[in-house]
Amino acid sequence: MAVSIRLSRGGAKKRPYYKIVVTDARNSRDGKFIERIGSYNPLLPKDSPERVKLDAERARHWVSVGAKPSDRVHRFLDAAGILERAQRSNLKKGEPGEKAKERAEERAARDAELAAAAAEAAGSEDEATPADEAPNEGQSTSEPAEGASDAAPAEGAEKAE
Repeated sequence: MAVSIRLSRGGAKKRPYYKIVVTDARNSRDGKFIERIGSYNPLLPKDSPERVKLDAERARHWVSVGAKPSDRVHRFLDAAGILERAQRSNLKKGEPGEKAKERAEERAARDAELAAAAAEAAGSEDEATPADEAPNEGQSTSEPAEGASDAAPAEGAEKAE
């Protein structure tokens, strides 16, 4: 007979309360059990001593005779120092899905194109600026060239007449 140590749910709707029980693995979750060895109330604060009550001596006995704890009960037994639990990590948990990866690649390609276009535009401005400033050597950039500002409206005025 495969014996397991697991939680059996009680309590009202949306107000769970669990019994830590030793049962035949083939029995239903809330069905008959061999022995109740503790309780778990997830509604209490994590630092509350009443959150998990466990009969450590009986838990040791059942583990020694081969009872397999569920993942949650294994955590409780590890916290009580009864059974060592290997740390597990899900490396794929934080990894984005296929669609998100595709969107990220498209966004990176679009950003690269925009950066290349901006660099090209900045490069063409740098080349054009010295040619525009060459006739005005000796003058500051904030003052317009002599005759340049006077000549343009005069020519435009003559053409308009």
